[in-house]
Amino acid sequence: MHYDYESFTPGQQIDLGSTVVDRTEMLAFAKRFDPQPFHLDERAAAASVFGALSASGWFTCALWMRAYADAVLVDSTSLGSPGGNELRWTAPVFPGDELACSLTVSSTRVSASRPGLGLVEIIGRAAVASGDRAGQQVLQFTFTGMFGTR
Repeated sequence: MHYDYESFTPGQQIDLGSTVVDRTEMLAFAKRFDPQPFHLDERAAAASVFGALSASGWFTCALWMRAYADAVLVDSTSLGSPGGNELRWTAPVFPGDELACSLTVSSTRVSASRPGLGLVEIIGRAAVASGDRAGQQVLQFTFTGMFGTR
C-alpha cells in the first residue's frame, strides 16, 4: 500500500510484521554501539537483572524501525520526523525472540505553516510474538511522522 498523509486516521492500527532477534546481529550491534556487559558477555548477563544475554534497547528500536520502513515508509510520501517524546523498554529482549511490531495512529493534523505537510502522531510497539512470553510488550514509544499530502 502507498501511504500519504491522508492514509492515516486516528485509532488506526498497522501491523508491521515480525522479526526474529538474531544473536549475531544483536552482539555486533552491542559491541559497536552499546557495549554494556549484559549485552555482550554471557556470564555478566547471567548475573544481571536480566538473567541472560539481552539485546540493547536501541537494537530493539532498530528492529522496529526496519519493520516500519518495510511496511510503511518505502512506498510513502514520508518527509522524515522531527522526533518524539516518549520511549520505554518494558521488558528485556533475548536472542531468538520473535518480535511482532505494530503502530497506532494517535492523531493527525495538517501543518499550519507548511502547505502540503501532514503530521502523524504515532505510537510504536513491539511485543514477543511466540513462546512462553507471547504477548509481552518489550517496546513502546511515540513520535511524529511527517508525510506529504495528496
